[in-house]
Amino acid sequence: MKIVIHCVGTLKEAYWRAALEEYLKRLTPYAQVCILEVPDVAYKEGAGLAIETKVKEEECAKMLAHIKPGDYVCALDLNQKEYDSVHFSSHLQEMFVRGGSTVHFLIGGSLGLSDEAKKRANESLSFSPMTFTHQMSRIILLEQLYRAFKIAHHEPYHK
Repeated sequence: MKIVIHCVGTLKEAYWRAALEEYLKRLTPYAQVCILEVPDVAYKEGAGLAIETKVKEEECAKMLAHIKPGDYVCALDLNQKEYDSVHFSSHLQEMFVRGGSTVHFLIGGSLGLSDEAKKRANESLSFSPMTFTHQMSRIILLEQLYRAFKIAHHEPYHK
């Protein structure tokens, strides 16, 4: 099984990079996990809707360039379907059945995902009605993937 996490921007802070490396290491027995980072597009805060839309389109076009037409894609997006960890575990297994051996996850930048990226996704999910930074979302996704594999393999995981 292979998981590709497409992200806008890099993890600049050492504590985020350390968490990322820890979860990538923990996931090694279960799946090959690849992080594909694309650069974020600079813009001025409050630049307006047209500029923000263009920024999202540019960022997401870079992510979508790495996805083939038949690939299975899950977008992380606010106000979408939410799962508890047990249901996410079984749903992840279903994603692999539908998508073959590879599942792609999209995490947008600070402005979120473009409409094109949302349309390309086979499905969308949300972690919570709360908003998280895109750096934090990356770590939450990795943790939930690790937890999902532990659950699927009937292995203990701290509750």
